[in-house]
Amino acid sequence: MPKNRNPRTRPVVLLSLGHACVDVYQGAVAALVPFFVAERDYTYAAVSGLVLAATLLSSVVQPLFGALTDRWAMPWLLPVSTLVGGAGVALAGVGASRTVTLMMVAVSGIGVAAYHPEAARVARVASRGSHTAMGWFSLGGNLGFATAPLAVSAVVATGGLHASPLLFVPALAGAALCVAALRAVRATTEVAAGTAAGPEGRDDWPSFVKLSGAVVCRSVVFVGLSTFVSLYVRQRTGGGDVAGTAALFVLYLGGAVGTVAGGRLATRFGRIPVVQWSYALTVIAVAGVVFVPGPPLYLFVALTSAGLYVPFSLHVTLGQDYLPRRVGTAGGVTLGLTVSIGGIASPLLGALADATSLQTALAPLTVLPALGWLLLRTLHEPDRLEGPTADRRPDRLASAG
Repeated sequence: MPKNRNPRTRPVVLLSLGHACVDVYQGAVAALVPFFVAERDYTYAAVSGLVLAATLLSSVVQPLFGALTDRWAMPWLLPVSTLVGGAGVALAGVGASRTVTLMMVAVSGIGVAAYHPEAARVARVASRGSHTAMGWFSLGGNLGFATAPLAVSAVVATGGLHASPLLFVPALAGAALCVAALRAVRATTEVAAGTAAGPEGRDDWPSFVKLSGAVVCRSVVFVGLSTFVSLYVRQRTGGGDVAGTAALFVLYLGGAVGTVAGGRLATRFGRIPVVQWSYALTVIAVAGVVFVPGPPLYLFVALTSAGLYVPFSLHVTLGQDYLPRRVGTAGGVTLGLTVSIGGIASPLLGALADATSLQTALAPLTVLPALGWLLLRTLHEPDRLEGPTADRRPDRLASAG
């Protein structure tokens, strides 16, 4: 990609690739679940606790990181948090102690939490407020999710859980990409800083709260399926490890198509209608995953993935436009907190599955997209934040990297 054609493209591409490396570790925890069940005889409730460990601290600290990035630029968080997130997952399979495993998974969750608010703010600066460009940034994270089950299966299925330190490799690559992206963003913002205009308008907290509530509903569905769809598909299709891994891969890979499609559809029809229809589709798709037996189940996994991911990047840009003066907070919540908070519900689903069946535990997930749709019905399209940086202090990255 020639740099002199569009110098703004390079930082967005680098940020997207770095995002992919980080979100490998969000997907890796769910991908490790079947191996903990097979090698260590963990119950459904126990593996749900691993997902909770990865998300609970992340959910608690993420708003703090968002508030901090609204006050101070902390670009160094991108490479550092990438390494922390990778180290936690890499060490999760080393020790036999369940306590140590929980601690390592929690460390990874904190690293991922630290990454997203600052990354969303930097991506906003690099994209100059374009929700289409933010879609490409979000696409990187989705590809990281999709790659996670393949990477985990390649490493752990051949070497066992004790081979998990090899999973640190994406973190090394991601940290290098983050450093390169920050340098590229610094170069472009130095050129644009002289003409940058800060956003106008007031923060619309009621709309932002409704949007966040809808994304929490999405999060519970996504994390619940991420945790259990691999095991569930094995039961429903009679397949083995490959069948389960394929289902998880389809769930994650659909995000690549959905995120890009979301940006294009929003350009034509508007963000709010696209988000609303996506949630409506997800109700039907999740019902198909839960109740349709056999190979057709994969079709509904793919439709669920589309319904969950089409609005993904639109959540971020809507949130940032509802809170124009708190872009870091908005990005941290819509891109990070509400993605990870679904893990809090996973132990409840696991306990219900242990007491009844996986199908019974997953059935309530059909209701949540409908609740999200109800919350979205009254939202309006916010004013777009145009301008070279869409940041109140466009010079904040002048010393980044």
